[in-house]
Amino acid sequence: MDLKARAKQLKTDIPAVFLALKKRETPWTAKALAALTIGYALSPIDLIPDFIPVLGYLDDLILLPAMVALTIRLVPADVMAQCRAEAAALWQDGKPKRWYYAIPIVLVWLLIMFLIVRAVVKAR
Repeated sequence: MDLKARAKQLKTDIPAVFLALKKRETPWTAKALAALTIGYALSPIDLIPDFIPVLGYLDDLILLPAMVALTIRLVPADVMAQCRAEAAALWQDGKPKRWYYAIPIVLVWLLIMFLIVRAVVKAR
């Protein structure tokens, strides 16, 4: 599988991993790793900040796909197949079909901006 195909598969696997997190049949170890993976994927904070040349993007290119692959291995194959089918119905081209799926991400960014503004105002 070439790099472009792997990137496309990763775009579809992240929503499927999120759906697997909610399934009763998913083992708790897979759920814990899935929660960590989804949190890392959506987090604006990286293990290695992106502004560090080369290394900043390596964690996104290596760590996130590795976490997704490990999570998929821990989820039963039939559950993962079902989650991929559900994700395909809910997501299109790596983006949710419904706009309100973006609300949690927007809320996190708003909270971060609020905390920054509050810290700046207190510093004065």
